[in-house]
Amino acid sequence: MRVLLKLTLDCDADAAWRAIRSPAVLREVVAPWLDFESLEAEGFPATWPEGRHRMRALAFGLAPSGEEAVDISYPGGLPPGVRLLRDSGGAITGPLSAFRAWDHRMAVSPLPDGRTLYRDRLRASAGALDLLAWYPTWAFWQWRGMRLRQLAPTWAYDPPGTADAARAERSAHAQTGPRS
Repeated sequence: MRVLLKLTLDCDADAAWRAIRSPAVLREVVAPWLDFESLEAEGFPATWPEGRHRMRALAFGLAPSGEEAVDISYPGGLPPGVRLLRDSGGAITGPLSAFRAWDHRMAVSPLPDGRTLYRDRLRASAGALDLLAWYPTWAFWQWRGMRLRQLAPTWAYDPPGTADAARAERSAHAQTGPRS
């Protein structure tokens, strides 16, 4: 099965990129239907590094409903300005383990008006259950899309020091010309 989203988010591409790499934002986007708690000794990282990360799914934020893994990579070779996160993990136990294959890709790129083009593609397979699983999966992805649009304006901030560093870089560039 395949589920797609294509949205314009009201934040810049840097803010959207920070957000889609954040476990905290993942938890906000899937609430209240799901929540996750880390099964790693260190807990959730601030930003997903490449690799496999185990977590427990909680239905409605309360009921344990299986173990999952995100398997993060950041594929390259993309057009200029496009950044991509790929999760090829999936459920290990619980009801969502019916999905035997999971390939979730989220891409962001800047739009000329300063907002972000967000593209999301899920390819998953539950075998003979695909027909039954498609509509609930599609409906959940629509929820995620609505939450992404709601949350995006709150992501438009510069982390401490970022605005000053960018301003200094622009100023130095304007005074000395392009750096090699």
